[in-house]
Amino acid sequence: MTESSMTPDSRAFRNTIGLFATGVTVITTEIKGEVHGMTANAVASLSLDPMLLLASVGKKARMAGLLQEASTFTVNILRADQESLSTFFAGGWKEPEPPPFQFAGWKEQPQMGMTRLENVLAAIACVKHEILEGGDHWIIVGRVVALHQGEPPRSPLLFYGGRYYQLYVTKEHPAPPRRDM
Repeated sequence: MTESSMTPDSRAFRNTIGLFATGVTVITTEIKGEVHGMTANAVASLSLDPMLLLASVGKKARMAGLLQEASTFTVNILRADQESLSTFFAGGWKEPEPPPFQFAGWKEQPQMGMTRLENVLAAIACVKHEILEGGDHWIIVGRVVALHQGEPPRSPLLFYGGRYYQLYVTKEHPAPPRRDM
């Protein structure tokens, strides 16, 4: 049975958009020598030329204020086995000790003081390009300045329908060729 609504409310919207599977990231930034992080799945590629990405951060989130102040940030894409990091950086960690993780600097941009999480699937370092109004969220646009791809296997942590999932490829099909390149 399917559910349809001509006058959606915020819960119905959240449940519907939750059917769009996304990867799970931790956005990190460094302010005055201290690294801060926040779990986010509202992250997307915006442009190839120039290379831009966007991240959507709730205006009430602590990270929203930090990103207003910061000049750089990193989007860390989590591996399938890093659900604990997602929970920790989302503020839902219940254990007395945090899960094991370490931060690393970017060899490509050492002068910028940026950090990334070690052992993630991938990481994208950005210089803050623009902050846009987006309802109850800020849309943080970053200009990509460095890329990191972790070691194989490259299996992402996924978020779908309010739950975590892992991707197991059983059959692979190539995407159609791009016509805009």
